[in-house]
Amino acid sequence: MDTKAIEQHIRGILEAIGEDPDREGLRETPQRVARMYEEIFEGIGHSNHDIAEMFGKTFEKPQSQTAIVVKDISVFSYCEHHMALMYDMHVNVAYIPREKVLGLSKIARICDMAAKRLQLQERLGSDIAEIMMEAVGTPDVGVQIIGSHSCMTARGIRNVSAQTTTRTLCGAFRTDRSLQDLL
Repeated sequence: MDTKAIEQHIRGILEAIGEDPDREGLRETPQRVARMYEEIFEGIGHSNHDIAEMFGKTFEKPQSQTAIVVKDISVFSYCEHHMALMYDMHVNVAYIPREKVLGLSKIARICDMAAKRLQLQERLGSDIAEIMMEAVGTPDVGVQIIGSHSCMTARGIRNVSAQTTTRTLCGAFRTDRSLQDLL
């Protein structure tokens, strides 16, 4: 990531909106924004395959394990259309393990890293599902995301209570209603 270019562009944006980037409260803003972008867009530098490898620590599946569900994983992202915050997002991930299971914290890490890109909520669900399928070696994955989008709540229509729900259903989750109900 080119933090020096980000700093220059943020300074230009401040000037373009009529601010003085040299005033006390804004002097270090370009540098702060550049550091923030390094953190919140960390996932841009990694493919889904890279993320599956980073967080793909698995364990042998217990005999009785039928499904694994992790709910209410909190993430945020930025929509690629307005670079506006997608916030208060909760991700539910379920999968049917075959021969191995993924460490539970790795599921949350996968969701977090996939969200650290310019995203669409629909693509985020697909990315998480794709990463999960590769990391754990099963086609049977379901992902549900519920979130708010500041491009709807803080601008445009300004409907502060609007939430968006998306579901990505793969393998057995596409047709089995009882599996869908796990999400």
